[in-house]
Amino acid sequence: MLKLKPGCECCDKDLPPDSMEARICSFECTFCAACASDRLSGRCPNCGGELVRRPVRPPAMLAKYPASTERVFKTEGCAKVA
Repeated sequence: MLKLKPGCECCDKDLPPDSMEARICSFECTFCAACASDRLSGRCPNCGGELVRRPVRPPAMLAKYPASTERVFKTEGCAKVA
């Protein structure tokens, strides 16, 4: 089950579980849509994997299986991918 992390690793923007702006890689590194496209060119800076839209968990399942509260933030930001 996906962790549904609460924020962008690059800019620390809040990404609630129902956000259509969240992007993840296969390791669940989490970024906002703006950072994923503008800074990272659709590639995870941690593993090089593709960043895709994170699925939204239905409300009933979110109540049973809550989103993670683990916030990952790179204080130095993310380097722009060429």
